[in-house]
Amino acid sequence: MFGTIINIFKIPELRKKIIFTLLMLCIYRVGFHVPVPGVDQAQMKKLAQSSSDSPFGRVADYLQMFTGGSLRQSSLFGLGIMPYISASIIFQLLLTVVPALEKLHKEGEVGRKKIQEYTRYATVGLCLVQASFIMVWMSRMGFVYTEVLKEHWYMFFTMGVVAMTAGTVFLMWLGEQIDEYGLGNGISLIIMAGIVVRMPWAVRQVIEMADLSVDASADKIGPAKLIFLALAFLGVVAGAILITQGQRRIPIQQAKMTRGRRVYGGQRQYLPLRVNHGGVMPIIFAVTLMQFPPIIIGQLAKVWPESGFLMSFNEAFSYSSFIYNFVYVAMIYFFAYFWTTVQFQPKEMANNLRDYGSFIPGLRPGRRTAEYLERVMTRITYVGAAFLAIIAVVPTLIMVWLDIPFAVAQFLGGTGLLIVVSVSLDIVQRIETNLIMRNYAGFMDGGRIKGAYA
Repeated sequence: MFGTIINIFKIPELRKKIIFTLLMLCIYRVGFHVPVPGVDQAQMKKLAQSSSDSPFGRVADYLQMFTGGSLRQSSLFGLGIMPYISASIIFQLLLTVVPALEKLHKEGEVGRKKIQEYTRYATVGLCLVQASFIMVWMSRMGFVYTEVLKEHWYMFFTMGVVAMTAGTVFLMWLGEQIDEYGLGNGISLIIMAGIVVRMPWAVRQVIEMADLSVDASADKIGPAKLIFLALAFLGVVAGAILITQGQRRIPIQQAKMTRGRRVYGGQRQYLPLRVNHGGVMPIIFAVTLMQFPPIIIGQLAKVWPESGFLMSFNEAFSYSSFIYNFVYVAMIYFFAYFWTTVQFQPKEMANNLRDYGSFIPGLRPGRRTAEYLERVMTRITYVGAAFLAIIAVVPTLIMVWLDIPFAVAQFLGGTGLLIVVSVSLDIVQRIETNLIMRNYAGFMDGGRIKGAYA
């Protein structure tokens, strides 16, 4: 491993990319701690400590995990990269609905750059809307200094909205710079950095709660719980690697062509179909929608505190209840199939195979091939969604069985760990590709990482 690290820094181009990426991530972390003027940061910290297990606290934790920002800290990067992700998802969905965008996408690099420009404009619009809501919410919650509210409210509101919008636009630019001059996907690295920086805090919380004595109290983590927690962590990491690298390889036969006395083609290749084609997007969609019922029911319970129906509904949709987790798993399955349907186009893939003179043995090119690809993808998506559901429910199980705060459990398993593993594998594969291109060995002694290459 040390020899591999030395080989990495022997390559000037790869060394420059790694150093540039690390510098960009350091700039991101510095800007994360620049506060918005006029906001009482002490009150924001009190909110973070008092609402860690409340519905709002969970929403804030999930947003920080997915976006690299935080609603609990009024900084320039408080919105994170979520507006850009939302705009990208919106345009990906519109590509399948709006013919003009689909035609623009098929024009090649020029069309994709135009769609990217539209995505940036949509990001600015989403930032202005979200930042406005956050500034109004902070004012009503009493997080803004009194003299600022009385004398300079409009200036404070305008400055806060512009500052948070500029912070997200800067993060978007930062991610694009990493894409062009650095190593890996810039947006994914920013999200991973927001998760990784909080993992040491989660480990420290576990250490503080640990009690290695045999008769440990219920609010402490005894030896048995600590061993189970470590094994669960390793199991989730192994499952995340398995689901990220898992592929179904379909044999592809290339048609033979005769030119003179020579026969060309006839080679046998493989078409890799990812088991988890949607990545972490199904969990993100499911988590986003599942945050609304507890918040809405909690607010209605304050208006009608004696309503038995609302109390029963509130218990049914608590984060540790069976009904909540069952609906959560069902949503993951739904969005796994939905996202695969949007992203995976079997007809287009079958037409491309036919145009390049390739076919699946035993199947006619065209409609039969498209039906076969769709049937195979439907089956493997079921397995991939099952893995996603298990990984997503692990933090809740750890919280209920081991009596660990959810803010700690979500960083020791589940979605955050899946994002970290996926991005880390992508970086390792990119580095390994650069090493193999220059006749260096890969990270593994036995050769390349399994599943990294088709």
